[in-house]
Amino acid sequence: MNLPRNTTSTKARAVPMPSNTVLAPLYANANLLDAFAIDLPVGASDDLEVLARIALERQAWWIRALLRVRDVAMTTVGVASSRAVGLAGAARGPVIGFLPLLSKSATEVILGADDRHLDFRVTIQLRADPAHGRELLAGTVVHCHNRLGRIYLATIAPFHRVIMRANLERAVREMRT
Repeated sequence: MNLPRNTTSTKARAVPMPSNTVLAPLYANANLLDAFAIDLPVGASDDLEVLARIALERQAWWIRALLRVRDVAMTTVGVASSRAVGLAGAARGPVIGFLPLLSKSATEVILGADDRHLDFRVTIQLRADPAHGRELLAGTVVHCHNRLGRIYLATIAPFHRVIMRANLERAVREMRT
């Protein structure tokens, strides 16, 4: 993409969950709520779907390896693999990464899937921040359905946070090269 460098940070940071998302009603009783934002380089796309694809479709090798381990472990207990989630989603419409695109507006892209153990939603937003300029935000809301969901979430939550930050940071590095 070869965008001009600016003085923005290349580190993703934890931010409050956005209040201006269609996911806000899901915040009550959520088992996981987190959001991360990163400064975008000057000249980065304004197209949220393009930004979501850059952030979520070309993941680092170690993230793909962790996802394979997750898939092998979870399919043994009847939870859909990421490939199965993506194929089922693609049969109904667009998919970003392996997550079905549930809705898209001028200000927000919503991705997510429901399974027997939990429901998972991601909001991707492009927003202006007085302190940081334009930034890309990725927020997650998870509702567990049962004990399996709570055990799964407790196991993957630390990895999830590292992965979300890493995806945002890699995306910005890619936009700058």
